Amino acid sequence: MKMKLKAVTCLLFMSIGLQSIAQDIEIEPYIQDVEPNSAIVMWQTSKGKESIVEWGTSPKLGKKAIGTSESINYDDVQLHTVKIEGLERFTEYYYRVRTGKIRSDIFQFKTAPFSDDGEDFKLVAMSDMQYDHNQPDKFSEVVNEGVIGYLEKEFGGTLPDNLAMVLIPGDLVERGSKFFQWKDHFFNPAEKLFSKVPVYPVPGNHERNSVYYFKYFSLPENGTPAYAEHWWYKDYGNTRVIGLDSNDGYRDLYEQLEWLKKVLSDTENDDKIDFVFAQLHHPYKSELWIPGEEDFTGKIVKELEQFSTKTGKPSIHFFGHTHGYSRGQSKDHKHLWINVASAGGAIDNWGEFEGRDYDEFTVTQDEYGFVMISVDGNRIDPKFTIKRISRGNTNVYRENELTDSITVWRKERKPSKPKALSPAREIVAVSNVIFKADQFKSSYSGAFHAASHWQISESESFDKPAFDRWKQHENWYYKENRQKDDDLSDEKIKRLKANTKYYWRVRYRDQNLNWSDWSEIKNFKTNEL
Repeated sequence: MKMKLKAVTCLLFMSIGLQSIAQDIEIEPYIQDVEPNSAIVMWQTSKGKESIVEWGTSPKLGKKAIGTSESINYDDVQLHTVKIEGLERFTEYYYRVRTGKIRSDIFQFKTAPFSDDGEDFKLVAMSDMQYDHNQPDKFSEVVNEGVIGYLEKEFGGTLPDNLAMVLIPGDLVERGSKFFQWKDHFFNPAEKLFSKVPVYPVPGNHERNSVYYFKYFSLPENGTPAYAEHWWYKDYGNTRVIGLDSNDGYRDLYEQLEWLKKVLSDTENDDKIDFVFAQLHHPYKSELWIPGEEDFTGKIVKELEQFSTKTGKPSIHFFGHTHGYSRGQSKDHKHLWINVASAGGAIDNWGEFEGRDYDEFTVTQDEYGFVMISVDGNRIDPKFTIKRISRGNTNVYRENELTDSITVWRKERKPSKPKALSPAREIVAVSNVIFKADQFKSSYSGAFHAASHWQISESESFDKPAFDRWKQHENWYYKENRQKDDDLSDEKIKRLKANTKYYWRVRYRDQNLNWSDWSEIKNFKTNEL
């Protein structure tokens, strides 16, 4: 009896010992840096250095690529990287990874098109999925029920065929220096997405410039060599995506801004690029959380604005840091400001922090969700459409509701020049003067009056306007539309100087960011007090 007990005990300890040294895939394979003719696959195992990807154009696979591995946390855990080359552009491939005796499931990915191919494609942008102890499964929900569920319902087909890339403007984990968070809080919840669609992040403040961030991602190596992967760009079809680092220690570096200027200068002369999408973590302006603003982002916005106006190529800067959604636009440029949070981090609720109603923003929502970007690759008249897909918040649940949308064309689609009506060559009171113009008109189907810009000056040059007002057709701030019932064809000025001659003009904008020409200039005079 004692002999049998010893034998059972021995077998039990052997079983425990074998389990402790068992080889596992800890992070399922995920896709990086996809080109028309190549792609990078990465994954993490508990041990084992063999790094093999079996791939092919069918589930039978048939081909093999070999890569490298490295210890990522000073133990047996290995991070594997394999580059697959010799691929055909805009083609779906099957693959699985192998390390020793373990194999992953078979997944799919799709290579990128050339810009000349004129292919349409979609991107997802979301940020700030860092772990929230009160909502620990929120990022998994946003990815699986949100992004994947939305694509399956709207388009059917395969995930790689529906989505080209995932953009993440920072705060992937709660604390970047904690090794376990990368596996448990970021990669594992999103493995069904990242195994099929390449992910392109930029660092947020929560990454804390961690070595893990730079080990876990294989981003384009076209930034400043001394600051590899802090800033970079990626071309997909007719769109250039630019990643930037707005964190302390990097946002003030001369090298980053000069690099951006050079990239934008090169893009000016590249006829194959129609749109520029930049992503960085910190906002320049934030309606929900003023303390999160950074002047550095304002410098980036200025560069993108000037680029878009000079070239006619529309641009966007995606950001996060504030945990909510905002969509705004520059006054004088075809440039969008889009906060794509929150994909998991606790919401910055209305009234919780200091906020401000900025002219640039038309929509701000304290909700979870993600942004879908559909890019039209049509070489004749390309466009892109932005859609905010909301998951609601702790008070109001939303099942992938469309809560905001805008479409921007590459080519100019000017509305008709408005006609300034009154006051005109008359004497008016100094207070509560109402300026009136005619109704919005456009030769483009579906265009509507989305903004008005009024200028009043004591000189016809308008170099120093006495009043410069820009109104949008909507202004959703603190859960109400502050522009409700404003038809934008008139504007009241409460007070003017007495016995003064003034000049005024107005221009109209449609919902696609196209401004009309300025109206004819009208003049009037105020009476004496």
